[in-house]
This record gives sequence, C-alpha cells and structure tokens, in this order.
Amino acid sequence: MSYATELQVALEAARRAADRILELYVPFEAIPDARIDISTQADTDAQEIILQTLRQHFPSDAYQAEEATPTLAACERRGSRVWVIDPIDGTRGFAQKNGEFSIMIALTVDSLPVLGVVWEPALNRWTYASHGQGCYTEVGRVCQVTTTATLEQATLVQSHTRPDRPSPVIAALHPAQVVQTHSAGVKLARVARGEADLYVNFYGNFNDWDIAAGHILVTEAGGIVSGLKGQTIVYGQGAQKAGLLASNPHLHAPAAERLRDVF
Repeated sequence: MSYATELQVALEAARRAADRILELYVPFEAIPDARIDISTQADTDAQEIILQTLRQHFPSDAYQAEEATPTLAACERRGSRVWVIDPIDGTRGFAQKNGEFSIMIALTVDSLPVLGVVWEPALNRWTYASHGQGCYTEVGRVCQVTTTATLEQATLVQSHTRPDRPSPVIAALHPAQVVQTHSAGVKLARVARGEADLYVNFYGNFNDWDIAAGHILVTEAGGIVSGLKGQTIVYGQGAQKAGLLASNPHLHAPAAERLRDVF
C-alpha cells in the first residue's frame, strides 16, 4: 500500500511546526544546565500544530503524542492506524540552544511503522521514509546506511555522557569513533543517512514516540532495527523495555552479541 498522501501531510505538519519552533527558538535564552525532562512552550505549540494538521486530513485515525495538549485530549488513542508524535525530541538541546533536537512524526499500522519524518529545525534539514519507498533527505537524495564491516571501524552515535560515567556501550563495542548528540530522532536519522554506523538505546523504558519515526528511516535505508537482543519492536503496547539497536546489516549481529553480555 502506498502512503504518499500521508507522507506529504506529515511533511507539511512538520514544516509548520518547525516554523513555530524557530519563532520561539531564536529569542529563547539558553539554559546550559537544562534538565533532561524539560518541556517548553515550543513543545506544546508544535504538538498542537502537528495534531491539527494531521486530524484535518485523517480524522478517523488514532493519535499518540508526548505532551498533554487539548487536541490530543480529544483524539482517539487506539486503532489500527496510529500517528505517533514527538513535537520536540531532545528538548534539552532546544533549551541549551545547540541545535540538537528534532520533530518526529510516524504512522504505525497494525503496530508497525509505515511512515516516518524526522525534521531538524535548527539545521533546516529533514529525513523521511515510507514503507517500500525508501528513505530520503531534504534535497531528495536517497539515504543508504553505511557498509562498515567491523565494530572496530564503526562510528557510534550516542547521547551526551559525563566524563566520569563512561558508556557501557563504548566499553562493549570498542567503536573507532563516537559522536554525541541529543535526540534519538537525530541519532536514528544519522544512521539512516550514512553519517553514523550504529545507535544503541539502553534506557530501561522509553516511549513509542522516541523511536517510531527514526525506526522506519533506518530500515528503509537498508539498515536493521531491533531490541538489544534482536527482538522485533512492536508499537502500541505500552512503554518500550527491550532497548534498541539500529545499525547497518553488517554490524547488527556482532553488536547484539557483544551487548548481550552487558544488558
């Protein structure tokens, strides 16, 4: 099935939300020590714009989103077609004004992602994909994951860590290079765009909107996304508790094997 109409509407919703986010971002006074769970007016405004745009075209669909906004309160939450939305993934990056945040919009059908948009407003770039149609950048370039063959040659993208708290993922995988950024959406988009080889999320639990849009970007770019032990990630079942491993096909099995001893 083609999701061309849904993709175009999702891109338009993301564009409108990005415009509003940038209106608030430019005059925003940076908070260097922003809490990880910070929320801003930009989060709620962006979510309302996205929900209202999508519901205008798909009023019968269900919706899940991060912020408690009036439009979300009026939405059906469960169904075979569910839009999964994070209006600003990496709000800490917004608050710190380092550009490391993204808008994430996904559509899941029967608990699997079929469409995803990750839009990075501060960098004016976006990555999008739909089932069976590939993954693309803002200039229409086809995305492909890397062909890096060994973990020791790989670039790992991960969240920022404190120098006194080394990442267990680095210790297990021994990558050649580590790139740090806020936003799971940004991380997954980098894997899909071939700018990093793999990403590991080992949080004890997280939400569908943290990964759904980025998930399909990676798979449509030729990569593999699973739980840390190779489990299929299913959406709409509550908090995600199996972690996430996203990588090119060459690295997935060896990375999962090494991570099995850690998590």
